[in-house]
Amino acid sequence: MTELLPLLLRAAKGETVSRPPVWMMRQAGRYMKVYRDLRDKHPSFRDRSENPDLSYEISMQPFHEFKPDGVILFSDILTPLPGMGIDFDIVESKGPLINDPIRNLKQIEQLKSLEPRESLPFVGEVLSRLRESVGNQAAVLGFVGAPWTLAAYVVEGKSSKNYSVIKAMAFQEPELLHKLLNHFAESIANYLKYQIDSGAQVVQMFDSWAGQLSPIDYDTFAAPYQKKVVDLVKDTHPDTPMILYISGSAGVIERMANTGVDIVSLDWTVDMAEGSSRLPSNVGIQGNVDPGLLFGTPKMIEARIVDTVIKAKGRKHILNLGHGILPGTPEENARAFFEAGKNVNELIRKI
Repeated sequence: MTELLPLLLRAAKGETVSRPPVWMMRQAGRYMKVYRDLRDKHPSFRDRSENPDLSYEISMQPFHEFKPDGVILFSDILTPLPGMGIDFDIVESKGPLINDPIRNLKQIEQLKSLEPRESLPFVGEVLSRLRESVGNQAAVLGFVGAPWTLAAYVVEGKSSKNYSVIKAMAFQEPELLHKLLNHFAESIANYLKYQIDSGAQVVQMFDSWAGQLSPIDYDTFAAPYQKKVVDLVKDTHPDTPMILYISGSAGVIERMANTGVDIVSLDWTVDMAEGSSRLPSNVGIQGNVDPGLLFGTPKMIEARIVDTVIKAKGRKHILNLGHGILPGTPEENARAFFEAGKNVNELIRKI
């Protein structure tokens, strides 16, 4: 029965709910002492994210502490790469490193199609355990990186400030890049289907670096492959809500909606009312509180959440940050964010 479904799932499906559900991107991680203590014992990120016991424990840490409306798998957007034949490491303070960047046709032709049940069994195990643990108290979220962002990492070989290597490929050898992007789109769609089959009730696609593209290049190198992922997943799992997030997306908000996702996640550089007005009424919105606000006072956090929710009123809305919670954020302010979100109706009535 629909009333037994988690609040976030009902909201994501467009049902009328009593308040916007609330969770935070990167809610499991470095700002929590319990996570840092575990990290000290297990310093390898890949160990923490690919060991099902550790990933499950980390995924549940914010749920135990704050009871958000969504519990998201602790993993990384690069996690599926080894299953395609691309090795990587994540170095603390440096970020992801690709040991053998993809730069030529031979490398692309040697990539394997992702078979997530074979190469990512730990992901399925964690999602199943999360679903069993939280029941209907929260929705279980899965996530992936979008093709453009994955390509940016594997072509550049690491994080980049100007993405000159992949843009050189885009503007010198576009056929080569399209071949890589298509491979990622098909593999990522398979990965999302596997996550849903394993227990994910809502899934989010991060195209973190698509905001580095001009609109015309977004239409060429990002949007078609976002849409391909959405179409492939919706073909077999039409009822699973899909969210799309891009950092620095102010110039492409309308384009994001055209990919077929159910919900567009806005970053904090766009006013919620303005961003909402640029989206069709059937497309939901997620966001978009500045994560830097969580270094402020509880009163300021409450006021900004009230402003965000009022501006999103009348829309399908999931309350979230406009980016991941920042390292060093005081845990008590994360708690203030969640509590204000859960009590937002009362806060609005006091105005």
